[in-house]
Amino acid sequence: MKKTCWLAIAVVIALMLGCITSAHAEIIPAYGEGQIGLQAAVLCSELTLREKPDASSKAIKTLKYRDLIIVVEQKNGWARCVLGDAENSPSGWVNAEYIVVDPAWYRTDRKTYVYAWNELTAPKVALLEKNTEFLDPDTFLPILKDEGEWLIVSLRGAAGWIHKNELDLSASKAE
Repeated sequence: MKKTCWLAIAVVIALMLGCITSAHAEIIPAYGEGQIGLQAAVLCSELTLREKPDASSKAIKTLKYRDLIIVVEQKNGWARCVLGDAENSPSGWVNAEYIVVDPAWYRTDRKTYVYAWNELTAPKVALLEKNTEFLDPDTFLPILKDEGEWLIVSLRGAAGWIHKNELDLSASKAE
C-alpha cells in the first residue's frame, strides 16, 4: 500500500476521533495496533528490507524516508514487517533503529519553524511551508517524542524541535 494511502487512513481515523480542525497545527494520535501489527515509519533516507534479521542477508527492497510499514515482530534490534495488508505484500526484516513504531503525527497547514534544539533561540533548521493539501509530506511529520512544551519530530532523516505554542496559534497569525 502506498504511503499516501496509509496517511489517508490516519486522516480518516483522526476525523473519526474528532481531532481534525481547520487552519492550524495539530497532533494526530498514534494509530495503535491494527489487524496485522503496528504501523511504523522509516526515519532514514534509505532502509533495506532483508530476507532475514541480518545485515548480510539478501536485500528484498529499499525503503525511503517516511515510507510506512507494518511491524509484526521485533527481536534483537530487528523488526519483521510487511509492506501492506494484501496477502501477497512483500515482507522481511529491517534494522529497528531506523524506524519509529506507532508514531503520533504532527500536521500543519501554515509556516512553522523547526529548531535545532528545544530553545526558541536555537538555530532554525527548517521551515515547514504553508500548504493547503493535508497529506503534503512536508507538513505531516512523525513525532519521535513529546517533551512538554516541545515536540521532537523526524525531519528528512534528522530530528528537529517544534514548540507546542505553534499548536495554539490562530490561522490569522500565519505568515
